[in-house]
Amino acid sequence: MQMAAMRRARIPEQERQDFYLYVDEFQNFTTDSVATILSEARKYRLNLIIAHQYMPQLKQEIRDAVLGNVGTIGAFRIGAEDAENLEKQFQPEFSRFDLVNLDNLNLVVKMMISGKTSTPFKMQLLPFSKRNKDIIEPIKKISKIKYGKPKAVVEQDIAQRSFTEISSATTPPPTKPS
Repeated sequence: MQMAAMRRARIPEQERQDFYLYVDEFQNFTTDSVATILSEARKYRLNLIIAHQYMPQLKQEIRDAVLGNVGTIGAFRIGAEDAENLEKQFQPEFSRFDLVNLDNLNLVVKMMISGKTSTPFKMQLLPFSKRNKDIIEPIKKISKIKYGKPKAVVEQDIAQRSFTEISSATTPPPTKPS
């Protein structure tokens, strides 16, 4: 992830498009480079959406990087230890007591909007509705038509990118004539 994010430095800033990376069970993907990614990725227009169950799953350094660089943070009902850590994020509107006593489908959110931090607020999600199973296959087909590529094309693209990156990494820079 870090190499891909930093590679975006080659793209002129005004030409960078937002890229969204969703990582569930975030604790399973943390390395020492995650702290760097969290602090540097925003300028490369990498938007990370990370989720995990509770704070002790993360090493302290990663926890600090997450809380120090987060733009928007949300918490459903959490345990007492997490509430103690996250209370600072939602004060004075919400206390640790509020965070451990949220009802189902409720969460507390603090958002970054146009570079400014909003006042924390409580949000209630709509209950899950029954699925209309008749539309599942048509949605899959439309998605495949709109976003899919043949496997051979994807494999060729990966091979080409890998070769280009290996070549540029191993080719010495040209020497200037003396």
